[in-house]
Amino acid sequence: MDESNELQDTVIGGDFDDDFEPAFERDDPALPDDRYLDREMSWLAFNQRVLELAEDPRLPVLERANFLAIFASNLDEFFMVRVAGLKRRILTGLAVPTNVGRAPAEVLSDISRRAHELQVRHAAVYQESVRPDLAAAGLTFVTWDSLDAETRARLRDYFSLQIFPVLMPLAVDPAHPFPYISGLSLNLSIRVRNPKTSKVEFARLKVPQMLPRFVAVDDGESSEQKRFITLEDLIANHLGDLFPGMEVLEHHVFRVTRNEDVEIEEDESENLIKALEKELLRRRFGPPIRLEITDDMDPLTLDLLVRELDVTDQEVYRLPAPLDLGGLFSLAKIDRPDLRYPKHVPTTALQLMPSEHNAEGDVFTSISRSDILLHHPYESFATSVQAFLEQAAADPHVLAIKQTLYRTSGDSPIVEALIDAAESGKQVLALVEIKARFDEQANITWARKLEKAGVHVVYGLVGLKTHCKLALVVRQEKGTLRHYSHIGTGNYNPKTSRIYEDLGLLTADDQVGKDLTRLFNELSGYAIEKKFKRLLVAPLHLRRGLVKRIETEARNAEAGLPSGIRIKLNSIVDEVIIDALYRASQAGVPIDIWVRGICGLKAGQPGLSENIRVRSILGRYLEHSRIFSFVNNGEPEVFIGSADMMHRNLDRRVEALVRLTAPEHLVEIASLFDRAMDERTSSWWLDPDGTWTRHSVDENGNSLDDMQDKLMQIISQRGRVGTRR
Repeated sequence: MDESNELQDTVIGGDFDDDFEPAFERDDPALPDDRYLDREMSWLAFNQRVLELAEDPRLPVLERANFLAIFASNLDEFFMVRVAGLKRRILTGLAVPTNVGRAPAEVLSDISRRAHELQVRHAAVYQESVRPDLAAAGLTFVTWDSLDAETRARLRDYFSLQIFPVLMPLAVDPAHPFPYISGLSLNLSIRVRNPKTSKVEFARLKVPQMLPRFVAVDDGESSEQKRFITLEDLIANHLGDLFPGMEVLEHHVFRVTRNEDVEIEEDESENLIKALEKELLRRRFGPPIRLEITDDMDPLTLDLLVRELDVTDQEVYRLPAPLDLGGLFSLAKIDRPDLRYPKHVPTTALQLMPSEHNAEGDVFTSISRSDILLHHPYESFATSVQAFLEQAAADPHVLAIKQTLYRTSGDSPIVEALIDAAESGKQVLALVEIKARFDEQANITWARKLEKAGVHVVYGLVGLKTHCKLALVVRQEKGTLRHYSHIGTGNYNPKTSRIYEDLGLLTADDQVGKDLTRLFNELSGYAIEKKFKRLLVAPLHLRRGLVKRIETEARNAEAGLPSGIRIKLNSIVDEVIIDALYRASQAGVPIDIWVRGICGLKAGQPGLSENIRVRSILGRYLEHSRIFSFVNNGEPEVFIGSADMMHRNLDRRVEALVRLTAPEHLVEIASLFDRAMDERTSSWWLDPDGTWTRHSVDENGNSLDDMQDKLMQIISQRGRVGTRR
């Protein structure tokens, strides 16, 4: 990926939040009890699809290395949140059945078995495929034992000057208790012997996380031929410097994953930021849930770690070195475009292009002509959403800006625009979701910076995360106030907008503006949620609105009228939505589901879901948009927005979908689905038995179409040959 280094913080996985409620009552006798797929196993199947990209020799080798890193990072987060949550509920006696009615302990056993298989496969892909192919391209990973004397001497100097001063070996003996092992850190377990007393001691050495994981072996700037050695290998071969006078007997690498799920008890009176900061501190000391060790670790050392860390045999993962292949993210810094996907340059949306070649675009003038449907990263975020907010901040006719911020980048021009607007005297409201998982600390920092600039900062509703992606600009035009709105499927993050596929609507429609005004008033004040005209809003109306439309399609099919449902999302688990789709399928409604990650719905099963097709597309961009499309007897209803079909989104989050009305937008959405579901498009198909099968070549062995490449070609061409409408 062009921005693959960004994925270390914004991985392709996600979808881990706390959907641990018991499944809905199976109160429909027409539907079988075993009609759902296990959500945890479905997530592991998703991560297997990521791994299959790393295994594909047709992909550029640095991209395959990046997919190995994504797989590792995804799995870390899965353990920290989902596995930790299941284990915590068992230990606290709060265990409830999973979405398929199974006991959490049984699911944990299955997760362990499958995760072991996938991690072994993951390590094998690196050792047997990616590493040799990198070496063939001139990027070689070496071990200390393979180096000549001159190279070793140079690395010894590097170790002495750059590494040794920051190392902190910790002894374990009666005077030094077993040290705390921080989550996701690489560590060396070391046994040394005192030659005078013959006494054997144990020590632990943390591999510093701020140092390069892969150390360049050779001097020089050539990007064509590079050799690397892992930091832990370099340290391990200089242990004598750390334990002078002692005999080093054994050393092994290990890594611990801890429970990093955050639980915040909210009430009307507490200071949410302070409560969250305390919880983030507690997160660092969560109980271990996974111990990864190198396959050469001796039984004595393993017994000590298992005992001191209090992990079970099931939680021990024995793997070949190197551990933590998430470190492969660092290869993004290597300047080898020949080993990456061809560079894609986003185009400016056609409607936002200035009419004259050298003129500056006016976002408000463009939006006032017609609704604009944006498709990132094919269309530029910087020249659309970012330009919209920056122009609003600078425009003297703009009176107010209201915006939600769920995740944003560390040097966000969006936040800077809000600060500039507030400092120029505009009314600015920022709803900052400080409970966005793993972005909590960054969002706290931004919230305080915004407050200092005079922005009205609020944190949403008690008990609910604010996940909707909304921006509203109020502008004075010829004595009247006009609303300009943006509603999107992705975060206001310029960096991830280059690697996340998302949709957004820019509109001057007065009804959308009024809907957003009411919604922002509810989020910042004490208003009670009302029904909206062009929005479906969770938690009160979104599930109900979608089920109503699904049932309408079923009635139309039964009456012989045109019907059809097409849904694109990240995950689908919600039983009410799934059951409604099953009933629609039984009524004869053709249904297409385009899902990136978790799918709790079974597809193509006779008598249940034979009219449902499920596809998954993974590639250089993370498919992130959510779309809900209904034929509606020839009067299509199409919504885009922030919500997946999960309990958390529908019941415990503020989510918003907006209805598209422009005929050209409905055609564009239909063409997206046509391409995604086309048998000539490379994708994974969900089979009736619940397995995912990759379809990437035709019967002659030729590669099927890469949808993301095709879209970039089509949209880029549209921008080059067209003129602004």
